[in-house]
Amino acid sequence: MAEHTEAPPLVRYLRQHRTEFSLIVAIVVVILLATWIDPKHTYFRAPSDNAQSILLYSAQLGILALGAAVVIISGGIDLSAGSMIAFSGTVFASVAYALAPVDARGTPIMTDLPRWILAASFAGTMGAAFMVGSLHAWLITVVRLPPFVATLASLVGLRSLSRVVMQDVTQTVTGTRNTQIYISDKFFRGMGTSWEAPLVIFLIVAGTTWLVLSKTVTGRHLYAMGGNEAAARLSGIRTERLKWLAYCYSSMTAALMGVLFTSFVGVANPASAGIGYELNAIAASVVGGCSLAGGIGTIPGIALGALFLRVVIDSVAKTVKTQPDEFQGLIVGVLVVLAVTLNEFRGKAGAARRFLPGGLGIVTWLNLTLLSGILSAVIVSSHKLITGIVTATVVGILLSGLAIWERRGSTTR
Repeated sequence: MAEHTEAPPLVRYLRQHRTEFSLIVAIVVVILLATWIDPKHTYFRAPSDNAQSILLYSAQLGILALGAAVVIISGGIDLSAGSMIAFSGTVFASVAYALAPVDARGTPIMTDLPRWILAASFAGTMGAAFMVGSLHAWLITVVRLPPFVATLASLVGLRSLSRVVMQDVTQTVTGTRNTQIYISDKFFRGMGTSWEAPLVIFLIVAGTTWLVLSKTVTGRHLYAMGGNEAAARLSGIRTERLKWLAYCYSSMTAALMGVLFTSFVGVANPASAGIGYELNAIAASVVGGCSLAGGIGTIPGIALGALFLRVVIDSVAKTVKTQPDEFQGLIVGVLVVLAVTLNEFRGKAGAARRFLPGGLGIVTWLNLTLLSGILSAVIVSSHKLITGIVTATVVGILLSGLAIWERRGSTTR
C-alpha cells in the first residue's frame, strides 16, 4: 500500500494561493507586453504617472468589487452597483445643495463648503445606501425574489429615481429644474482626484473586510451559507440576517464609490454616472477567484483582480489607437468568461470534462475560430484581414488538436 507523503510547506502555500500568484504573473506579463507593443513605451518612460493612474482607478474599482464579492461569497448577486453610484452621487449632491449657503440671487455656493455640510451629505448618502441594501434583503428573504430579479429592479429603477430627485431638488432650491449638480469644493474634489486618498480608503475597507471574513464567526458563516445555504440553515446559522448584512454592505460600498466618483468628476449626473460598473465589479471579483456558485473568494484575490482588470483596460488604451474605449466592455466580458471557465475546469472533475463534445463541439470549434479572427481583426489598426485570417487559422489548429486529444483520451479510458 503506497504511502502518501505530505507536500512541503512552500508547495502547499503556492497551491493555496495559486489564484493570487497567477494574477501577479498575469499583471507583470500584461505590462511587459503593453510596453513592448506601445510605440511610445509609455509605461517605461513615465512609470510614476502611470502607476498613480492605475492605482487610482484600481482603488475605485476595488471598493466596488469588495461589496460585490461579499454578496457573491454569500451565494447571491448584486446587479445594482452602477445605478447605486448614480443614486449615491445624487443624494450626496442634493443634501449639499440644499444645505449650502446661497448668494444674492439665491443660488447655492458649492465652493468652499463647510465641513459639516460634507459630513451631513456623506451621512445621508450612507443612510440611503443602508435602506437600499435593506430593501434588497427584504425582497430576497421575505418576498422570496431571486437576487438577480431583486437587484435588477434596482439597476433599472434607481437611476430613474435619481434623475427625478435631482430635478425636484434643484427646482425646490432654486426654482429651476437641472439634471446635474456641480460641486467645486477644493477639499471634496481633492479626495477623488488624488490617487492617495482613494487608495487609503480602499486599503481600510479591504482590511476591515478581510478581518470580518477571515477572523470572525460571521465571516465563516457567510462562507458556509454561500457553499450550502440549506445545510447552513439546518446548522442554526441565521441566513436571513447574513443576507441583510451582505446586501447592505454591497450597497454601502457602492455608495462610497459613488461619493468618490462624484468627487473625481466634480458633478453629480445620474444620467451617465456608473453605467456598466456593476459588470466591472463582478468581473474583478470573479477574476480574483470568487465562484459565482458562492462560498469561495479571498480579499487579496479580489484586490489583485481589480488591479489586473484596470491594467488590462489601461494597456488596451495605450496599444489600441482606434477608439480604445469601445473595447473595454468586450475585454471585460471575455475576462469574465475565461475566469468562470477556469474555475469550472479546476480540479479532477473539470479535468475529466470534455471541452468540445460531439456535434456541439464541432459548432463551438467553428464559433471560437471565427470569433478569434474577428476580434484580432478589429483590434489591430492595420493589415486587418491578414491578421484575422492568421489568428483564426492558428486558433482553429489548436482547437482541432484539443478535440483530437479529447476523443483519443475518451477511447483509451
